[in-house]
Amino acid sequence: MNRRFALKTALAAVLALPLAAQAAWPEKPVTIIVPAAPGGTTDIAARLLSDRMGKALGTSVVVENRAGAGGIVGAQQLTRAAPDGYTIMMGNIGPNAINYSMYKELPYKADDFKAITLVISVPNILVVNAESPAKSVQDLVALYKKDPSSITLGSSGTGQSPHLSGELFKLRTGMETPHVPYKGAGPAVSALLGNQFTFMIDNLPSSLPQIKGGKFRALAITSAERSPELPDVPTMAEAGVPDMVVTAWFGLVAPKGTPDDVIAKLHAAAKAALDAPETQARFAQMGGKAGGNTPAEFDAFINAQRELWASTVKAANISAGN
Repeated sequence: MNRRFALKTALAAVLALPLAAQAAWPEKPVTIIVPAAPGGTTDIAARLLSDRMGKALGTSVVVENRAGAGGIVGAQQLTRAAPDGYTIMMGNIGPNAINYSMYKELPYKADDFKAITLVISVPNILVVNAESPAKSVQDLVALYKKDPSSITLGSSGTGQSPHLSGELFKLRTGMETPHVPYKGAGPAVSALLGNQFTFMIDNLPSSLPQIKGGKFRALAITSAERSPELPDVPTMAEAGVPDMVVTAWFGLVAPKGTPDDVIAKLHAAAKAALDAPETQARFAQMGGKAGGNTPAEFDAFINAQRELWASTVKAANISAGN
């Protein structure tokens, strides 16, 4: 009888081990992969969240930049990570929606990721160097018509929403200019400051400091309404460019197979960080709107965005060429 009781007790202890391990999560730091260079919205959003998420989780949250190939490098790294919640990614509209229709082959699939929550959505902004003679969209188009070979489009990377926004802008205005991709918004901003290309349509947060600092001139914004941060900048429609409403988004994803209870803890920590008045105020200053939806809602949103951009890419006949 004592032996049978001992065996039952031992078996119960073994079966309880996974539950105890999950209940103790997290037991070490969490890493947020940023599939872009420092300085862009993906990076800014991750760093704004990391400290508050860490406090909510009771551990450190570290940001790791893995730029390259329009977010493919960072996304691929996430798919190789253990599905234990200790490695997640600040996904975005590029690697998690646009890339599926931009590339014939990708080293990952849509179901390789598990949604956690939307973090921030922002409009894009058409900017030129402040030294440019273009004071409006019409001026930029006129410069192109005068000398097409002198106009180039820069972006934070092939397949990202700034690139697609730029391509759509070219379609709407009849401009056929070369595209110069960079490994993130930070390098692209630096290149435009150095007049290495003519214009770009950037995520608002990464160009806003240069606009307010007088180094960039904003010509139009891709939101349906003007931004409170830049009330004098017209929308694309007001600037004479129809059907150019684009919203870029950024959100947390984990590798597939990550336990639901771990996803729930990550979501709760992220939502606590996003609900903080300081975070909401900072996002508003960036021209963005804080997220915080449930994993199921974010998953449905990503799926809808993937379908939306597939039709957009097809209509625009845009390809990354692989």
